[in-house]
Amino acid sequence: MARSSKTVYPILMAVSIGHLFNDFFQAIIPAIYPLLKTNYDLSFTQIGLITLCFQLSSSIFQPVVGLYTDKHPQPYSQLIALTFSMIGVVLLAYAPGFTSILLAVSMVGIGSSIFHPESSRIAFLAAGGKRSLAQAIFQLGGNTGTALGPLLIAWFILPNDQRYLLWFLIFGFMAQGVFFYIGAWYKRILEYRLKNVGKHMIPVPALRNHKIAAAIILLLVLIFSKYIYIASISSYFQFFTMEKFGISNVQAQIYLFYFLMAMAIGTIVGGALGDLVGRKFIIWFSVLGAAPFALMLPHADLFWTGVLIVIIGLIISSAFPSIIVYAQELLPRKIGVVSGLFYGFAFGMGGLGSALLGWWADHTSVAHVYGVCAYLPLLGIVAYFLPNMKKIRFVKSPADV
Repeated sequence: MARSSKTVYPILMAVSIGHLFNDFFQAIIPAIYPLLKTNYDLSFTQIGLITLCFQLSSSIFQPVVGLYTDKHPQPYSQLIALTFSMIGVVLLAYAPGFTSILLAVSMVGIGSSIFHPESSRIAFLAAGGKRSLAQAIFQLGGNTGTALGPLLIAWFILPNDQRYLLWFLIFGFMAQGVFFYIGAWYKRILEYRLKNVGKHMIPVPALRNHKIAAAIILLLVLIFSKYIYIASISSYFQFFTMEKFGISNVQAQIYLFYFLMAMAIGTIVGGALGDLVGRKFIIWFSVLGAAPFALMLPHADLFWTGVLIVIIGLIISSAFPSIIVYAQELLPRKIGVVSGLFYGFAFGMGGLGSALLGWWADHTSVAHVYGVCAYLPLLGIVAYFLPNMKKIRFVKSPADV
């Protein structure tokens, strides 16, 4: 099986579907916050701590997993990852108190930390010459799963009971078949590369190490602004719309669904454009371009809130495939570490942001939080300082790249 420049779409679609199932289980957690708040009489600070616990467990381990799998690739790690998430859902369905909820969401987070580094590497290997598009297809599955979470929670869980979460395990068993198919393909790729160590050349940027390090830091700043703002939407937007407009819990979940589906669409469009017009331009446009709409959101009526949240979701989501691929191309011999670092940092910032915003909302108001968070996308200005990577050099490829 020779290394090919062709894009392996069946594998990309499979890993995207796998990402859908993985992120669907993650999306259950913020979507069920209103029910948890009522059932356990939680404060906004406790809601933030649930997110922090979940996001830290799904972020701290990701670079570690990536470092390990760079040296010891694991074709079937996705099967293990989803098993952790499914155990977390079972624990959440039967959680007797706040501490049990923290344990349940931590299990889901650990599953996510195992899933993302190797899955992102598989998307990279199957990309051919369309790396941003490949990451976008991979992300599309995740964003779709994230969007379906609040919708299905609103339809099936909120009108019934927390234990109805167990029905979602059916999706987990379906996903395991997809992961077995992906693992078999990845195993064949690894066997081929083991037999051809050093026979292929890979491009690396002609940049000094300090410039590569500076670029990585700039990308992490962009992730910081993007994911803390997204955390303000995913964790508290339903409370914001319920408080400001007096709509029901189910109606608020629908507005959150609008945002999450817009993110799914924006991801695939941004990924395709990243290959066509350049990743740096898409990164610049995505994070900074959402700023004017984010600034208008806290002051809009219900109709324009729905419009603006869709526009923000479309724009702000378009950068992530390009950010991941840009980072992978900076360090092409450390795909696992890079993927784990960026997914982990994204989740970590989301968790930290949610905890801080929850504490802030308790001491001020949710509306005040949105008024301040609206300025976060302005940090996108730092994308101007990202280096161009038109000059490259070629080095021998190790077996695991």
